[in-house]
Amino acid sequence: MPTTPPAPSTIRTLPSWLLGRAAARGRGLVADALAREGLKMWHHVVLSAVADLGPVAQAELGRSVSLDPKDVVGVINDLQAEGLVDRAPDPADRRKNAITITGEGRRLVTRCAAAAERANDDLLAPLSAAERERFLAMLTRISGVDEGRDDRA
Repeated sequence: MPTTPPAPSTIRTLPSWLLGRAAARGRGLVADALAREGLKMWHHVVLSAVADLGPVAQAELGRSVSLDPKDVVGVINDLQAEGLVDRAPDPADRRKNAITITGEGRRLVTRCAAAAERANDDLLAPLSAAERERFLAMLTRISGVDEGRDDRA
């Protein structure tokens, strides 16, 4: 485990600072796991959203993951070039593009989900099973995210 970066003791004891450090470590572990599958973090986020929502209008996809429209286009271009998504005019509104995941994209999402879960297991390895359960319940409460609730609304 990397050493704690230098910070004044009054900062190192703040829950917000500790959560930020844990989040940065978790993102790093997940990013490394996704890279081994050939994906960057945002590519995984967008591909996972297409798997959940697809076929989905390109603009709606960007809103669902809070990604700037120009960045969505670049990520979709990359995913399409790799054969992970298809982009076609939306049958409901030909002015829009509909994005659909391919079979290979769905297989990659499944592999990446497993890789991300293993990375999170590594992150939480210092905790017992009971501590993990309590920690996740508390983290869910303070994050403002309800389990099972769709936050895209």
